[in-house]
Amino acid sequence: MEIKRDHYLEQLISKMHNGLVKVVTGMRRCGKSYLLFNIFKEHLISEGIEKNHIIEISFDTFESKKFCDPNVLYPHLKESIKDEKMYYILLDEVQLLSDFEAVLNSLIRMKNVDIYVTGSNARFLSKDVITEFRGRGDEIHMYPLSFAEFMSVYQGEKLDGWNEYMLYGGIPLVLNISSPEQKVAFLKSLFEETYISDIVGRHNVRNKAELEDLLNIISSAIGSLTNPEKLSKTFKSVKNKNISSNTIKRYIEYLSDSFLIDTEFRYDIKGRKYIGSPVKYYFNDMGLRNARLNFRQIEETHSMENIIFNELKIRGFNVDVGVIVQNGKDENGSSIRKQLEIDFVCNKASKRYYIQSAYAIPDEAKLMQEQRPLMLTGDFFKRIIITRDTPVPHYSESGILNMSIYDFLLNKNSLDI
Repeated sequence: MEIKRDHYLEQLISKMHNGLVKVVTGMRRCGKSYLLFNIFKEHLISEGIEKNHIIEISFDTFESKKFCDPNVLYPHLKESIKDEKMYYILLDEVQLLSDFEAVLNSLIRMKNVDIYVTGSNARFLSKDVITEFRGRGDEIHMYPLSFAEFMSVYQGEKLDGWNEYMLYGGIPLVLNISSPEQKVAFLKSLFEETYISDIVGRHNVRNKAELEDLLNIISSAIGSLTNPEKLSKTFKSVKNKNISSNTIKRYIEYLSDSFLIDTEFRYDIKGRKYIGSPVKYYFNDMGLRNARLNFRQIEETHSMENIIFNELKIRGFNVDVGVIVQNGKDENGSSIRKQLEIDFVCNKASKRYYIQSAYAIPDEAKLMQEQRPLMLTGDFFKRIIITRDTPVPHYSESGILNMSIYDFLLNKNSLDI
């Protein structure tokens, strides 16, 4: 089963021969290797590139283990470049290569090489690496399958596909597994043996149980406002454990570094400033999130919100929680200060969209609740409400675009309807 990842292939093609190291980042098993060694390689061959001018090395395989030593790799690459024609160097999981920054900086100085690498952690985005590359790195961040990518190969109706996607997520390998029991076993094993093991080993985590407890707490509260201080109190009240907020902050950095979770910050729309704390955490893949909770806590409301967040990130938006501060009087005439929330404030270049995720709008009261903060933004950017089953996209009398989750996810131009 061949899954097209056109969104990422187009990015790679647009960056060819730009003199930069193309760095494909993303969580483990999201399809980075397949993108580089299959999809992109096939594109190169289709464009007439000779196979002996495509050099590929996967650093996480046994046969390439020796190349993790830069003193072995660099001479090998230089020997492989035999003429003046362009060579395409594809390196997988390059964070396993010792001193990889120096190696890449040396390669990029060659006039007839175009370099593409993958990596599974945010080390590529750190200030140290940016300094080492001196502006020579160009990131393509990859996510697990979007719902549209998932449905392009799913054999069934979109409602069944949605239920599967919401439950088992978009890790490509899951699509090759037929039975629900095997999907569950695979995802739980993947989380424990790949992600947890990788984090513990890379960061020398001494108390694995603490890290796993934190994962469980975050998994059960996706899309809820929290911060390390609140999480520390949760450990005390629920787990009867004393864990400092600094330790929790460090664990969260580890989870973010592995691209397991993403953070959504709060933004004061009228004040035009960020509000430091609390924040929201979302999982990059719902299947892994559900595996963390043994598939016991599947609330479609929160799952839909998480999937919308991921889709917006895939489309290249910066995404924040919108906050509108409203001053008023209570029934006794005393001054009160309310904070209304917009689920997603999405920005890309000059574009901005305000989006509410509302699983269902059963009555007028719920509709007014969702519309109210959207009507108070004080500007003219598009306002959207995404529900589970709006029949067709339409604008309300208030000028708000209403659409179903399917119309939003399956049409890459849905925000511009």
